[in-house]
Amino acid sequence: MSEKAAAQVGNLEDTIYIDIEKGRIVIQLHPDVAPGHVERIKTLARQNFYDGTVFHRVIEGFMAQGGDPTGTGTGGSELPDLRAEFTNEKKFLRGTCGMARTGAPNSANSQWFIMFAPASHLDGQYTIWGQVTEGMELVDQIKRGSGGGGSVPDPDKIVQFRVAADVASPASEKKPRRRAKKIG
Repeated sequence: MSEKAAAQVGNLEDTIYIDIEKGRIVIQLHPDVAPGHVERIKTLARQNFYDGTVFHRVIEGFMAQGGDPTGTGTGGSELPDLRAEFTNEKKFLRGTCGMARTGAPNSANSQWFIMFAPASHLDGQYTIWGQVTEGMELVDQIKRGSGGGGSVPDPDKIVQFRVAADVASPASEKKPRRRAKKIG
């Protein structure tokens, strides 16, 4: 494998595709600053854990939160909670992906959020695990609503949440098939 091909595969391993009805959101992961959280996101993606889940808490000018299998804001995965990884220099800016947690610092599990706008009050308080690199206009269109019990009316769903390295090449990159010639 060439160095360029190896770099592309490595990059795809650290990229998430979130497909919603309106299109694809692409997230670049930060394994260098949040290795435990990145590994959790990838593990759950490979288990199809996030497929069909909703954006259950979406606050205008703040963030869109998902990753709860119950859609209520109270659920998580069967995996143990994660230790905090928020002692890095990353800041909560537009498109930053952070891990949701309870009031306890080491309580992140499966829920995450994407920022609509900068929020410096979250810096050093929540783990940053990625950054939206494509599709932020789709994030901006996610239906708004918040509160317990999954109160977003008719919430937007995640159709598919995958590690990019696990997704087949787009049709435009595939080689065309040759048709067999008809005889007779």
